[in-house]
Amino acid sequence: MQNNQTHLAEEIRAEYSEKKRTKLDELFELDRKVKRPAEIFAFVFGTIGALVMGFGMCLAMKVIGDMMALGIVIGVVGIAMVSVNYFIYKMIINRGKKEYGDKILALTDEILSESKENA
Repeated sequence: MQNNQTHLAEEIRAEYSEKKRTKLDELFELDRKVKRPAEIFAFVFGTIGALVMGFGMCLAMKVIGDMMALGIVIGVVGIAMVSVNYFIYKMIINRGKKEYGDKILALTDEILSESKENA
């Protein structure tokens, strides 16, 4: 029982104590800086593209009005948006890798060399 209380007290203490920022934390943060903008763009642009395509389908199938030709054109625009989404995502990722790649590689080299020294 005493051991369990000690363990719980240590967990609560660790929650409130100041956390030291490690190189691994810095590495994860840099990785997020590379990936997050591309992911946000891909989700937003893909959703908008799917909605545009769906709106075009509704027009083409005469669910909303009687404008089949306009619906086909809008649907094709939506399909094009969804189709190019992955390529734009990769372009944004590559730009982030180019910007932060040197820092990430240097930091991983430091972490790996430290782990080899400690082993």
